[in-house]
Amino acid sequence: MADLIVKAAVKEALDDKNVASDFYEALDEEVDELLADAARRAEANDRKTVQPRDL
Repeated sequence: MADLIVKAAVKEALDDKNVASDFYEALDEEVDELLADAARRAEANDRKTVQPRDL
């Protein structure tokens, strides 16, 4: 699986919070599932283009 998230951006978005090292992998898996679901919705609607409404 490719890294879908940018660790530095996540850390910056969470400001002054500490981030556990395994959080990034879990977040990456969630993003991967979200993208797969969006792709399935687009395909179910006979589109090759994934759109915001697919989220």
